[in-house]
Amino acid sequence: MYRNDKQKTIKQSSLRAETQSVKVKQSSVVAVPIPPYLNTSMPQNSPLRILITGSNGFVGKNLVANLKTIQNGTNKTRNIQIEDIFEYDIDTPKEKLDEFCKNCNFVFNLAGVNRPKEQTEFMQGNFGFAEILLNTLKKYNNKCPVMLSSSIQATLQGRFANSEYGKSKLAGEELFFDYSKQTNAKVLVYRFPNLFGKWCKPNYNSAVATFCYNISRNLPITISNPNNELELLYIDDLIEEMFDALENKEHKKDDKYCYVPTTHKATLGEIVDLLNQFKQQPKTLQMPQIPNNSFAKKLYSTYLSYLPKEEVCFSLKTNTDNRGNFTELLKTLNCGQFSVNISKPGITKGEHWHNTKWEFFIVVSGKAKIEQRKIGTNEILIFEVSGENIQAVHMLPGYTHNIINLSDTENLVTLMWANEQFNPNKPDTFFEKVNND
Repeated sequence: MYRNDKQKTIKQSSLRAETQSVKVKQSSVVAVPIPPYLNTSMPQNSPLRILITGSNGFVGKNLVANLKTIQNGTNKTRNIQIEDIFEYDIDTPKEKLDEFCKNCNFVFNLAGVNRPKEQTEFMQGNFGFAEILLNTLKKYNNKCPVMLSSSIQATLQGRFANSEYGKSKLAGEELFFDYSKQTNAKVLVYRFPNLFGKWCKPNYNSAVATFCYNISRNLPITISNPNNELELLYIDDLIEEMFDALENKEHKKDDKYCYVPTTHKATLGEIVDLLNQFKQQPKTLQMPQIPNNSFAKKLYSTYLSYLPKEEVCFSLKTNTDNRGNFTELLKTLNCGQFSVNISKPGITKGEHWHNTKWEFFIVVSGKAKIEQRKIGTNEILIFEVSGENIQAVHMLPGYTHNIINLSDTENLVTLMWANEQFNPNKPDTFFEKVNND
């Protein structure tokens, strides 16, 4: 496991949805309303009309695309009904905001400014639009839940102490909390760390996006300090949390803020090292270790999304002789390698055995006979297989084996898997015919 695969899990608040009992006197309970931003009274299973501001941004595009999979029924993993998805961005006609705020029953406010020409634009873009959005909701007395995309820079701590961006995000947070107190509407404020994933704009404000884009194109990258550690949030993990929010199951770490339960930590040097491994994969055929839910797995998916067209397709080395050809497809560190073998009509291949190595032969096209004989005996195991009924046949350790193309006209295509990579210095392969006659 990579050191950067640690998950941050914070115990969820156990506050009740509507009221919290704080004092008992003579068998009477004084019920004190909890802060409105913790209110979870949105009707369950009601059709959602979702407003997404900043819908053309990195998070917005991913959210819209995934909401549509729920809306059209291709994603059946959630108990969510979606009636409408209202997309609003900087180029959307302003009057649309009124229409959307009047009709929506959930808002994801993802709009904001992070790379302005002037520092003053931070406050205008992050605080200013948030104020317009909330005032428009007030105008139509719409008290639906509203989610705010904020940033860890809003803490104004450490290297973020003098961040104008952080100050504008903090002002937006305070505006949302005040709005909740005034209207009793539920607000969900998330402070995101560094986001990464498909469709993030490179050479903008994401180091991961820039590294993926440049390395995939053989362009130079600049690393100020390879030991600089980042907290990273993968876009798919964020989208799942946003779905949780739609189901009233958002994660909360205190009385105010929501959070995404899975993040990763990695240094800039570690990120670049992994990306360089990914870059070499078409040449080495070596798949890096990418355990389930690991940072490496998510980074690899991200890297692939930045490949230029000329890198999407790559050639493989094929070894050809008068019998046919053999091509290595994929190698893994711990799970062997995959190859494809093509035999011409009537050809017999193999006629060797292994001490420890074992294989699967899977005929995917044509008809074949596979023979295996235990070394030192005369008994032969025979299997007839074809691409019309695909089966996997073990090549047993200590058994010499072959594969014979039974056709007089068609090539035989066999997918082969070996439990270890081929080592020319220790091949563990010994010639001996199956049939001694």
